[in-house]
Amino acid sequence: MSNSSSITHFLLLPFPGTWQLQLLHFCLFLAIYLTALLGNSLIIATIAWDHHLHTPMYFFLLNLSILDLGSISTIVPKTMANFLWGTRDISYVGCVAQVFLFVFFLSAEYFLLTIMAYDRYVAICRSLHYGTLLGSRACAHLAAAVWASGFLYTLLHTANTFSLPLCQGNAVHQFFCEIPQILKLSCSSFYLREFRLLVFSALVFLGCFVFIVVSYVQIFRAVLRMPSEQGRHKAFTTSLPHLAVISLFLGTAIFACLKPPSISSQILTLLAAGLYSLVPPAVNPLIYSLRNQELKKAVWKLLKMLSRSYRVSVFFTL
Repeated sequence: MSNSSSITHFLLLPFPGTWQLQLLHFCLFLAIYLTALLGNSLIIATIAWDHHLHTPMYFFLLNLSILDLGSISTIVPKTMANFLWGTRDISYVGCVAQVFLFVFFLSAEYFLLTIMAYDRYVAICRSLHYGTLLGSRACAHLAAAVWASGFLYTLLHTANTFSLPLCQGNAVHQFFCEIPQILKLSCSSFYLREFRLLVFSALVFLGCFVFIVVSYVQIFRAVLRMPSEQGRHKAFTTSLPHLAVISLFLGTAIFACLKPPSISSQILTLLAAGLYSLVPPAVNPLIYSLRNQELKKAVWKLLKMLSRSYRVSVFFTL
C-alpha cells in the first residue's frame, strides 16, 4: 500500500517483446511522429503564408493543426525515450504535466471541431451572412473561447484526479499517464468524487456532439436543395474533410473508452490508446490536404517556393 504523498514517480506500461521489437516500436512511433510533425507544420506554414487562405475555415484549421501537434508531442517523445533507454519511469510532476497537456489539447480539439461545424453551417446555410457572423473579431473570440474552455476543463479534471489519495501503488497500465489509469490507483472510497466530474464531462461532450449532428443535418438538407450540381459538389468538398476528422476523432476515442473487458489484453489496451492518441494528429493533415484542392495548391506553391529558395542559396554558397 502507498500514499500519493509518498509517490515520487510512476511506472508506465512497457511494450512487450525483445530489444529488437522495442526498436521496431521506436521506429514506428518515430515515423508517426514525423508524419504528424511534417503534415501539421506544413499546414500551419501554408495558411500563415498564403493570404488567400486567411478565411475563417482555414483559421480554425490552423488552430486544429496546432492542437494536433501539441497532443502528439505531449506523449510520443517520452515514449520513444523509454524505448531507447529501456525504462518505464516518469516523475510525479512529469505525469501531472502529461495528463494536463494531453487532456487540454484533446478537449480543446473537440471544442474546436464543434466550432468548425458551426463554421460549415454558416458558410452553407447562411452564406449571405457569413462575413457578418464570422468576421475576424468573431473568429478570434471563438478561438479564444475554445482554448480557455479547454484550459478550465483540464484544470478541473487534473486537480481533482491528483488530489485523490493513491492506495494501489504507482504502476500505470498505459504507455503514458492517462486519467482512467490514474483513477484505478486511487482509494475506492474517494472514487465517487471523480465520478461526478465524469458525469458533468459526459453532459458537456454530449451537448457538443448533438450540436455537431444538428449542424450537419441542416447542412445536408441545404445542400440537397441546391439547384446547381457544381454548388452541391463545392459544399460537399468543404464539409466532408471536417466530417471525416470528427468521425476519426470520435471513433478512435469511443473504441478506447468502450472496449469490451473480454478483449482487454495488454496488447489491445496499448493498441486502443495508440489509435486515439497517435492516429488523428498524423492523419488529419492528409484528410484536409487530399480533399481540399485550394489547400493542396497552396501547399505545392509553398513547397516550390521553398525549393527554389533552397537551390538559389546553394548556388550562391557554391
